[in-house]
Amino acid sequence: MGSIRPQYVKKIAIELANSKPELFTENFHKNRELLKTVITGASKKDFNEITGYATRYVIKKRHRAEKEAEFTGEVVE
Repeated sequence: MGSIRPQYVKKIAIELANSKPELFTENFHKNRELLKTVITGASKKDFNEITGYATRYVIKKRHRAEKEAEFTGEVVE
């Protein structure tokens, strides 16, 4: 079973990952350091959930692009 996250965590993480895609990586700890400068006033639990979901979202986005490229025959960097 997967983790169930509140809608606000998903919404914030997706908005941040889509608005600054060049800054987010597949590394939780690097993303956490980046988000410390962006997010203020969140509890430690919420902060970690947002960071974790943003990291997971970046990974899923890359996998989708690879599968789509594999299907269409394009090259993905």
